[in-house]
Amino acid sequence: MNNSNKKMLEEELWSPVNEFLIDQGYTVRSEVKYCDISAVKDNELIVVELKRSLSVDLLVQAVNRQKIADSVYIAVPKPQKMIGNSKWKNICHLIRRLELGLILVSFNDDKAFIEIPIHPETFDRKKSQQINKKKRTNIIKEINERNGDYNIGGSKGRKLVTAYRESSIFIACCLELFGPLSPKKLRELGTDPKKTTSILSKNFYGWFKNIEKGLYDLSEEGKKELKDYEKLAHYYYKRINNINTKESNGDTKSCD
Repeated sequence: MNNSNKKMLEEELWSPVNEFLIDQGYTVRSEVKYCDISAVKDNELIVVELKRSLSVDLLVQAVNRQKIADSVYIAVPKPQKMIGNSKWKNICHLIRRLELGLILVSFNDDKAFIEIPIHPETFDRKKSQQINKKKRTNIIKEINERNGDYNIGGSKGRKLVTAYRESSIFIACCLELFGPLSPKKLRELGTDPKKTTSILSKNFYGWFKNIEKGLYDLSEEGKKELKDYEKLAHYYYKRINNINTKESNGDTKSCD
């Protein structure tokens, strides 16, 4: 009978892990000083903590075992669906970050299978940062390109004000104040010199409309959406009104 999906008890994890360590030449003892499994070989002490699932409590328990053991593993049933997805990858990163090992136990036709995807080893934080250097650069770039903090940390279901959205709002404010403008004129008003044309042509938010070649205006959707960003729009209206420009296709609005 295939019982790989059956909910395993901690005691059921014990036997295959215990036998695996014995096969590796370790002297194994169970429940020594509150450690689920303790194994010794050549004066190297390994501790394994058994649990039915990964949890913060398990990680805390395992980290505490690092005070006494050379290596600490956590042993859990192998997840049926999680392996390979982003959540699982993040969990594995945390386990590596804590310098723990991971043992996965599964059963098929009453035969146990042991997998060890992670062994305890020193975590190289500098190497990790080097691998993720592009992500770090993108975060710093995004911070520097935003003009203020218009989001609420931890919020869900809200439209985030990204640097791209800020640039789009800036363009929308210019069109709202002056009417139809060309990308060149928008850049003269201070919009992003590299992104303005792309933002208008791609029209990701549906805020703009191309009324003729090289001339753009604000769509009805854009006018409606702009009201949702009153604080940021006010900032850009003031910024635009401070620019000395004699050319205008429409009346400017007061910022007061």
